[in-house]
Amino acid sequence: MHCGTFLIEDNMKSFTTINALVAPLDRANVDTDAIIPKQFLKSIKRTGFGVNCFDEWRYLDHGEPGMDNSKRPLNPEFSLNLPRYQGAQVLLTRKNFGCGSSREHAPWALDDYGFRAVIAPSFADIFFNNCYKNGLLPIVLPEEVVEKLFHEVAANEGYRLNIDLNAQTVTTPSGESFAFDITEHRKHCLLNGLDEIALTLRHAEDISDFEQKRRDSQPWLFA
Repeated sequence: MHCGTFLIEDNMKSFTTINALVAPLDRANVDTDAIIPKQFLKSIKRTGFGVNCFDEWRYLDHGEPGMDNSKRPLNPEFSLNLPRYQGAQVLLTRKNFGCGSSREHAPWALDDYGFRAVIAPSFADIFFNNCYKNGLLPIVLPEEVVEKLFHEVAANEGYRLNIDLNAQTVTTPSGESFAFDITEHRKHCLLNGLDEIALTLRHAEDISDFEQKRRDSQPWLFA
């Protein structure tokens, strides 16, 4: 909708509580080029990248923009291609996830694939920050906890985790709960589906008033 001279677009998806299937990606130091290879970075839209998420591991051929991905041969050994992990919304992975270049397309691709949260012992800083800006929840848990979760996922088909952002907890099917940290500002934004643009546009009327007053008092600047 319009507010003054501003166009307000839909906010990013909010995150409150999910009970979701978990998919394991048992690799450390997964970089952003592995998450979404460079040849697909030709759009600034946030959608359409899911079919090429982890493209080089997911398919047996080389991917290029415009290909019919439904006809490409899948890698049967890649975990996310296994039937038991289809529809997963939680990605479980290893340390330093999201390292490499700072492309915001990486969280876009993960979100478009269907993931709402990523659990790892650590994340690359820029990727970590980009996740919050795009409604994807990055959860840091101790390595021993992540290792325990990997074992439980492997041993139990259909393994699901309950993630409660308000309580800041990850809870297993057995009821064991693990706490995670998040700043109050980031938590507020995710709970309410507010990215940085949406936060700014909450003050759109004040900004418009300021601009009009400046035009009235200093018209020569706008001649």
